[in-house]
Amino acid sequence: MKTLQASARPATRAWLAVVAMAASPLLASAGDLSATYRGKPVTFGQGQAHTEVRTDNAGKVAAISIVLSEQALTGLPAAKMAPAYLLRMPAKGPRTVVDHVVINWEAAGHPPPKIYDVPHFDFHFYMVKRAETMKVRFNSDAESADPGQQPPAELLPAGYILPPGTAVPKMGVHAINTKAPEFQQQPFTATLIYGYYNKRQTFIEPMVALSFLQSKPAFSAPMERPASYSKAGSYPSSYSVSYHPDSKSYEIALNGFQ
Repeated sequence: MKTLQASARPATRAWLAVVAMAASPLLASAGDLSATYRGKPVTFGQGQAHTEVRTDNAGKVAAISIVLSEQALTGLPAAKMAPAYLLRMPAKGPRTVVDHVVINWEAAGHPPPKIYDVPHFDFHFYMVKRAETMKVRFNSDAESADPGQQPPAELLPAGYILPPGTAVPKMGVHAINTKAPEFQQQPFTATLIYGYYNKRQTFIEPMVALSFLQSKPAFSAPMERPASYSKAGSYPSSYSVSYHPDSKSYEIALNGFQ
């Protein structure tokens, strides 16, 4: 190599310089670990739904999301069927605090009346295994207000409460944000719920009105975060609801992991 450099003609040196310049972007991109990992799709309405995990250029989790094809909002079941759709996390990529996702389609909404009694989706990002959620039992929906279900203060974000009427079998108890717009006499569009069972955090739940999704939004909002979490790991600081015209899909995402 020393001989080549010593004897290289000017034209040869120029060619080598061009090769080196062309190679440098490739070397820079080789260190970029950003990627998108997709879970196995499931049938949803007349379309499909799947999970996604996106990483930043350092390979750290940047977003965990649910993606619905445009056709997923049509052909949804009637209220009396109240289906739940289980979505598995991607088989490849980094492990996250989210174990699995369940989408509950609420064709007629649910209590409280005049707030969440419109057609909407409950997007449950569970931090516990599916077998554990299936064992969740309550004698009454009022048990969410019982002392035995109230988590330590450090696990509950500021402004959130666990009122009676939010204990749901095979889910948990639902903590609501009393500062959310829908509790300030504004229409419900999208909101963020935290879920618990036996004083432990078990899920994070964006709830989104069907009409809001159909409006093809570009919505993002910060999340109130608790002082600590039951499960060690990185957690989101914001969530978003958006429509992507290029792929004709809707995305409900947890973002800003810290």
